[in-house]
Amino acid sequence: MKSLRLLKPLIALLLFLALWELTPIAIKRFGKDAFFEFQAPLIAVQGYAKDLQTYWSLRTRSKNDLIEAGRDLSRLNATYQVAQQENLTKDAEIARLESLLNLPSRQEFRYEIARVAQRDISAWWQQLVIRKGENYDIPVGAAVIYNGGVVGRVREVFAYTATVELVSSPGFRMAANVVGEAAPVTYLGVINPPFSPPRGEALNVPPTITVTPNEPRKLVSSELGGIFPAGLTIGEITTLEPGSDGYFQRATVRLSPQLAGLREVAVVIPFGQERAVERSEMEDGDGT
Repeated sequence: MKSLRLLKPLIALLLFLALWELTPIAIKRFGKDAFFEFQAPLIAVQGYAKDLQTYWSLRTRSKNDLIEAGRDLSRLNATYQVAQQENLTKDAEIARLESLLNLPSRQEFRYEIARVAQRDISAWWQQLVIRKGENYDIPVGAAVIYNGGVVGRVREVFAYTATVELVSSPGFRMAANVVGEAAPVTYLGVINPPFSPPRGEALNVPPTITVTPNEPRKLVSSELGGIFPAGLTIGEITTLEPGSDGYFQRATVRLSPQLAGLREVAVVIPFGQERAVERSEMEDGDGT
C-alpha cells in the first residue's frame, strides 16, 4: 500500500500526459494563447516596475554625474543630427536617380520601437517578450534589430505583447554574408550553455575565407534574408573548420553580449505589409 501511495503522483502525471496527447491541436493552441494573454499583464507590470526602479536609481546620482551625462547626450545628438542630414541627402539622390533611370523604388520599412518586458534565456530556448503586439500591428515573422545589429524575429504575436526568437536560439536561420565576400552563407543559432557568451554557427563558408584570433571576419545580413535589411551585423567569425562535404567550411560566430541585456528593440515592418493590414481592415469595415 505504501508503494502504491508513492506511485500516485507518477500515475497522475502519466494520465495527464496521455490526456494532453489526445487533446485536439486547436484546443491546445487556444489554451496556450489564453494562458499567455492571462499572464501578459503581469509581464508588462514587471517591465514597468523595472523602468520605475531605473528611474529612481538615476534620481540618486549626483549633479556632476547628471551634467556629464547631459554633455555626452548633447554630443550624441549633434552626431545623430549630422548623420540624419547625410541620410536625407542620400535618400534624395537615390530618389533622383530612380526617377531618371525609371527604376522601381526599393522596399522600405518603418521601425516600431518596443521595450523588452521579459527575457527567457536558457540553453534550449532563447527569447524576449516585448510590450507591443497586435495593438501596434506587429506581424509574425518580422525582423527585430537594435543599434548593434540583428536581434531575432517575431515568433508569436498576442494582443499587447509579442515573443521574439533571438538570433542565438537553436533553430534560428537566416541568409548572411561575410563582409567583403559576395558568396552567401547560412547562419543558424545553436545551443548556448548557461552563463556562456552567446554564439552561433555559419555553414557553407567558402574555402577562400580565412580568420585568425586577432582578425575575425564580420558576418552581416544578406539581401537574400528577406525580412532583414542587408548589412546588419550578426556577429564575428572567430574559428573555421572543414564542413561535412569536405569543401565548404563551418564557422563559429561570436555574437554580441548585449543580447542578454537589451532593454529596447526595433521591429522592422515593411510598408507594403502595413498597407495590406489597412486594406484588410477596410474590407472588414465594408463587410459589416
